[in-house]
Amino acid sequence: MTGFDAATAAVQAALDAGARYADARVMHRRYESMSARNGDIEELTQDESIGLGVRALVGSGWGFHAVPELSDAAARDAGRRAAAIATASARVPGPPIDLVAVEATVASWASACDVDPLGVPLTDKGDLLVRATATMREHGADLAEGLYQIWDTTKWFVSSEGHRIDQRIRECGGGISATSIGDGETQRRSYPSYRGQYGTTGWELVTSLDLAAHAARIAEESRELLTAPECPSGETDLILGGEQLALQIHESVGHAIELDRILGWEAAFAGTSWLDLSRLGTLQYGSELMNVTIDPTIPGALGSFGFDDEGSPAARRDAVREGRWVGVLAGRDSAAVAGLDYGGSVRADGWARLPMVRMTNVGLEPGPHTLDEIIAATDDGVLMDINRSWSIDDKRLNFQFGCEVGWEVKKGRRGRLLRNPTYTGIGPVFWRSMDMLSSEIVPWGTPNCGKGQPGQTGHTGHPAAPARFRNVRVGVRA
Repeated sequence: MTGFDAATAAVQAALDAGARYADARVMHRRYESMSARNGDIEELTQDESIGLGVRALVGSGWGFHAVPELSDAAARDAGRRAAAIATASARVPGPPIDLVAVEATVASWASACDVDPLGVPLTDKGDLLVRATATMREHGADLAEGLYQIWDTTKWFVSSEGHRIDQRIRECGGGISATSIGDGETQRRSYPSYRGQYGTTGWELVTSLDLAAHAARIAEESRELLTAPECPSGETDLILGGEQLALQIHESVGHAIELDRILGWEAAFAGTSWLDLSRLGTLQYGSELMNVTIDPTIPGALGSFGFDDEGSPAARRDAVREGRWVGVLAGRDSAAVAGLDYGGSVRADGWARLPMVRMTNVGLEPGPHTLDEIIAATDDGVLMDINRSWSIDDKRLNFQFGCEVGWEVKKGRRGRLLRNPTYTGIGPVFWRSMDMLSSEIVPWGTPNCGKGQPGQTGHTGHPAAPARFRNVRVGVRA
């Protein structure tokens, strides 16, 4: 059967078994990754899977069932089983679940791709990693690592409301890291970010990173960090590089505005949210420079798509406008419960997983400054960049993050290197202290966002640029 045929059969079987709504998605995914260490290829992984997942809604209960087979019998059985699970779930008292209206669509969508990443010869991709890691070793790294990852996903979606949508999404990226080991000290430098940079695009993204050209620099910086002075402890002005600010957005904004967390539906994996829906539209989340959008339409960003996994079309909306909290990441059911009129942020990481609210591209709009201007305007502070560690409480409120590298900033100039830089804060207090923001936005990609049980790995994007925050606690108290 074709993907559409299997999905249609599953939906019809669920309706015949008593569901008042059903949708099904067939997903075919090819995955490839390669890693190198110290000038040698370490591992090559190539996977391929295809299957069907179907959701059914009965009263107040959802049911989900998935099968790795696209025959008519398997698809219809999956639909019946999903409806049976929904019926059993609906026995738990609760109001019927409504769904926010969305126009039934028949459409095709594909991400832009100039160079098919799976079509690039393995020898070329391997040579790139070997060359970059060998260069890092030559310049002093004790451990030199490089990797790339590729996902090529085709989806066929059908709903009982009349949706019939196919999408092809190609994603890839990569990065390198150098680790140096000293006397009781280990330091790492990464490029272009921790775990690399990723996007919904072709191999041209990896080519543009020019990994080998940055290999010597990051190896030398990793060795220099071994003897650099420790990041001082105390309150000071903090300048965050764009990569680290992307992680800050991910953890203290993106997860916090997921509506299933706010409603208490998602609490098992990394908790809920400190946000209260009664304050949507009035809460001052940050300073007036803080404009955060939810935008799956950004070309090439990792959280981009044409339609989410409920058939809602990709659409840009505000999450924070001039510091005020105004929007959430939602699905059709959670939005209806909250009295909102939009969904559009539901995805599953494979055919065998239930779609859930996930971040798309959650990021900052550009500010009026440049990084050079921010440094020049800072009399005494610390510049930190590239994530090394993260810790945030189960309400996405109190956090402590560590970075790979820091620089002292004195009298408007970037000074000496600092090792083991860390900073801590409380989400809204931290964001309200932002007083300078760069226009140099990069749509950083995070391919390893964990959520749900069974666990799902989401691909998210976070447009971010360097910014300054006043009176932030940095370093570790003695």
